Amino acid sequence: MTVHFVGAGPGAPDLLTLRGRDIIAASPVCLYAGSLVPEAILSHCPAGARIVNTAPLSLDQIMDEISAAHAEGLDVVRLHSGDLSVWSAMGEQLRRLKALGIPFTVTPGVPSFAAAAAALGTELTLPGIAQSLVLTRTPGRASAMPEGETLTNFAATGATLAIHLSIHNLAQTVADLTPGYGADCPVAVVWRASWPEQRILRGTLETIEALVAGSMERTALILVGPALAGEGFAESSLYASEYDRRFRPQSADSVYADSKE
Repeated sequence: MTVHFVGAGPGAPDLLTLRGRDIIAASPVCLYAGSLVPEAILSHCPAGARIVNTAPLSLDQIMDEISAAHAEGLDVVRLHSGDLSVWSAMGEQLRRLKALGIPFTVTPGVPSFAAAAAALGTELTLPGIAQSLVLTRTPGRASAMPEGETLTNFAATGATLAIHLSIHNLAQTVADLTPGYGADCPVAVVWRASWPEQRILRGTLETIEALVAGSMERTALILVGPALAGEGFAESSLYASEYDRRFRPQSADSVYADSKE
């Protein structure tokens, strides 16, 4: 028996990896985060599967479900939205599984920031503008922020920020970022990225509060940074005709000229 943690993606049922789909189809027990995972993904479950919405359950109750499946020798697929590497609460479940000696696997999923960037039709890292992406959030009831991980500190880097779980705290977010980025810094808010009801609002740190005006809650991602403007950046050297590289040596004297790799 194995517990398979699978990233179910940002929302669109077809933004699911083939591996994830196959694991779901082979697992007689499915535990899914019903508040964020679309029910259409459950169509991959085998006939007769035990399907449990874990949204109303405590961690202890979730572990009880897993322990019961373990006692019967039944594989479990554990579905979380987006990708499992950030804000999935997977870590605390893995800690308990290790203590119980129950094996597990982890299959990544399409993260929400990638779906949001695709919806915007933009690259979040542009040469000379931003070469770093910071995935972060603001403090909430469920988790405080470690000292030093503040929006003010991140803004000082000039990197692109993908701010999760914070649309309810938009006013403070704007106040914290404006000194570092400036009031005219581009902002995009993507609500339910990749879902049929997806909404996108574009503005600046000066205008975004008025544009949102309480029209979005939960499942909204805030993207901030100069790269969102998509202007004023140099072209990458990677594809420049004069750029000497392993797959395109520029002369017989190139260190890559005789490379067989």
